[in-house]
Amino acid sequence: MRQALHPANRPGQPTLSTRPLTATVARPVAPPPPLEVVTIGDHLSRATRQRSDAVAVIDNGLQASWAALDAASDQLACGLLGLKLVRGDRIGIIGLNQTEWLLLFYAAAKIGVGVVGLSVRDRDTELEAMLGDSGAKVVFTLQEHEGFDFVAMLRRLLPRLPALRHVIEIDGTGLNSLAALAATPLEAGRLSAVRRRVMADDVAMVIYTSGTTGRPKGAGLTHRSLMAAATAQAQHTKVNSNDVIHVANPLNHVGGITCGVLTHLVGGGTIVLVPEFKADRMITLMQQHRPTLLAGVPTVLTLLLMHARIDAVDLSAVRLVFSGGSNVDTALLQRLAQRMPQATLMNLYGLTETSGAIVMTPWERTNADLMGTIGLPFDAARMKIAGPTGEPVPPGTVGELWFKGAGVVPGYIGAAAGNGFSSDGWLMTGDLGMVDARGVITLKGRAKDMYIQGGFNVYPAEVEALIHRHPGVVMAAGIGVPDPVLGEVGRVYVIPKPGSQLCEAEVRRWCAEHLADYKVPRQVVIREALPLTPAGKIHKAALRAELAA
Repeated sequence: MRQALHPANRPGQPTLSTRPLTATVARPVAPPPPLEVVTIGDHLSRATRQRSDAVAVIDNGLQASWAALDAASDQLACGLLGLKLVRGDRIGIIGLNQTEWLLLFYAAAKIGVGVVGLSVRDRDTELEAMLGDSGAKVVFTLQEHEGFDFVAMLRRLLPRLPALRHVIEIDGTGLNSLAALAATPLEAGRLSAVRRRVMADDVAMVIYTSGTTGRPKGAGLTHRSLMAAATAQAQHTKVNSNDVIHVANPLNHVGGITCGVLTHLVGGGTIVLVPEFKADRMITLMQQHRPTLLAGVPTVLTLLLMHARIDAVDLSAVRLVFSGGSNVDTALLQRLAQRMPQATLMNLYGLTETSGAIVMTPWERTNADLMGTIGLPFDAARMKIAGPTGEPVPPGTVGELWFKGAGVVPGYIGAAAGNGFSSDGWLMTGDLGMVDARGVITLKGRAKDMYIQGGFNVYPAEVEALIHRHPGVVMAAGIGVPDPVLGEVGRVYVIPKPGSQLCEAEVRRWCAEHLADYKVPRQVVIREALPLTPAGKIHKAALRAELAA
């Protein structure tokens, strides 16, 4: 099927190969003539002109060059046009991190169709809400995953989704399959005419927020916002043609599509697709393809470094490790530095609504900076720490992080349109933080994570960071829970290290030694595991739901 996705049957066209990465040598090419690069399709065309035969993607042992991706997505774009999709329409994708997902994304982008990123963890309630809100006309889906039949479920939903016209199987072989669609004859003239009408401010992707603080909202990520975020990260991280990064963050998330795929579309290098994060599988891939960049949320990095096979992985080529989602805690920092002493460590902060990273640790930083701050905004971004009425607050004062810039989406689509932005266009993140005299940002957590115990504001991120410093702790997550006397009190969930004798009393003792009394959690729960979002972050909404049940 994968050969069908590439123009393997057309003489002279590049195809997937099984050559080892070390055997691939990019041919010297003359500098391309000036080219206006506006859309994602334009960026792919430029990458193809500059590094045609270089390996762009490795997926399950197969390699695809930039030229192969470009040519195959051209042909698939003609298949999408055959479904009577037009600029402004949307398609949904339920898949893993796989080449087919990327080809659909690029094909849709070339004709001005937006991709609605969906997860294999979504079920009928979530899918009905997102497909209905986005108005998706076609859904491309795995037939099943881990025993769940997506095709049957989507067919049951069809009567309730009036916009949805087709359900097409990504991994099927029949007439209703992606392979059949990819065999559509190339109509170069028609495709070229359609591409000329695609604009930078067209929506290229709709990503629904995780819903950790409420009903998911569909952010409309445009060609402009996605490529602005990717370009800023590529420049900051100095991505180049020699880089190799394993993309385990799902492609329906900015951590996968922007921080992984599109950053390397801009800067070069090779991405290795990890179908979904499983530490053992990722370690096997890292043994096969040595990474130069390592990325993940702290949870993912912790699980990797604690795996029994991690010592068998050669990490000597890693030059940069960046962690997104929250600050690197002391214990994780020590493990990363010990395992990869040659690598630079950075924090990364970004949101769906910023199309990816918008803040990163500077190259010149101290360990104290790394543990205590998330860094500085990219040059193309504007930020302010806003008080209750939107007014800027002075350095050292906690407020809400607001952003403007090319990477910030114009807004939400569907039912959430018009929400989340100030009257003068600032993105109101819902995240709390403060800046020091240098402008460096310290993240204090989500506004809705903060709880008030006996009249005192408590930020769970601060308590979690302290607990992570305990030698017997792997992970910690804190929330506020109702209390009849104090209004709210802290409840922390803690995963101890294997073999540790950590108990509730020890956690409270540790906190009492280092924190004000009102910050010491009144409730401590020792757990073997914590629920995670598809992006690998601790799912605090699920913890709250457990209590409410």
